[in-house]
Amino acid sequence: MRRRHLIAAAAASLAAPAAFAQQHQHGPALRPAAPAADAYHRLQGGVPHHITPDQAAQRVTDSPAPPGPPGRWVARAALPIPRSEMAWATEAGGRMHVVGGYGEGRVDRGYHHVYDPAGDRWFDAAALPRGANHVAVATLNGRVYAFGGFIEQNRNPDANTYVYDLETDRWTALRPMPRPRGAAAAVALDGKLHLIGGAGAPTAERASVGWHEVYDPQADSWEIRKALPGARDHVGVVAHQGRIHIIGGRFNTFEYNTGLHHVYLPARDTWEERAPLPTARSGHGTVLYRGRFFVMGGEGGILERGVPRNAKVFGQMESYDPATDSWQSHAPMPTPRHAVAAVAIGDWIYVAGGGAVLGGSVQSSIHEAFTLG
Repeated sequence: MRRRHLIAAAAASLAAPAAFAQQHQHGPALRPAAPAADAYHRLQGGVPHHITPDQAAQRVTDSPAPPGPPGRWVARAALPIPRSEMAWATEAGGRMHVVGGYGEGRVDRGYHHVYDPAGDRWFDAAALPRGANHVAVATLNGRVYAFGGFIEQNRNPDANTYVYDLETDRWTALRPMPRPRGAAAAVALDGKLHLIGGAGAPTAERASVGWHEVYDPQADSWEIRKALPGARDHVGVVAHQGRIHIIGGRFNTFEYNTGLHHVYLPARDTWEERAPLPTARSGHGTVLYRGRFFVMGGEGGILERGVPRNAKVFGQMESYDPATDSWQSHAPMPTPRHAVAAVAIGDWIYVAGGGAVLGGSVQSSIHEAFTLG
């Protein structure tokens, strides 16, 4: 296993000149980052970890949804370091941007890795000015926006708002959010960015919120829209045909996961229910692919003083058809994970990193991609 990682790292090094040349066509050169040699790290100490039989037993993949086309999964270049709690990722310029999260024994670093699917390689990009985990990210007009996040482990939210310019590899601070929060959902719609749900202050309570605030980048201003019914965090979000879908998530903690599925109708500033997510979960990836909403990964269970009970790390891949308001299932993730980075680029869904066990104690560098072929 280690020999394969070393070979991959050497290949990435040999390809670096070409990578620099390719990147320079689209802005400043980003520094190539070799895939991690370790598949898993423990958060405590940031040291390599081997999944135990008890931890492997947390993995579940059975879906109650009727089967659809299975599709297939393939391995891709591992993240440069094992990471989780990115909440979530975004595509910009045909590449995946993974911002913030847990890694190397820290929860407050401004990690920013960029994946190029054309070359199956990673780059280091400019870090967030203030590191955080559970940062909400979205792309609008070719720029990456980052909202809030926690500066402690899944608590103590920030109100920071930043924008990243691909042409200059720089972040710029914008008007802060009206209220600090982390683990929110960010999505672009009609030239504005909607920030929905999440968890807010005070830190000691860390309660889910249904807040719905909209950022206008032209005016650098915020406005409040109708709140999400059923306040929750760690949700999935998709914008489609002028509407916003919020799927799954948790009420305060993964002990209270939900399959709730709400759609926001901007013209009426209201929410309606749609068919629920078949496997209730939180910390899942959600992407728009071939006109359907694909949901993968997630977690659920109970942690009592750090000891897991009824722990589940989901590998289910389920997709929603907005035309028929129905769900189906597909081939599950080879490596179930939660708090993943997930985006759709071309005819592939890329799912990188994530938590390997219930909670934030073990990060992964595993990167797998799905296609219906």
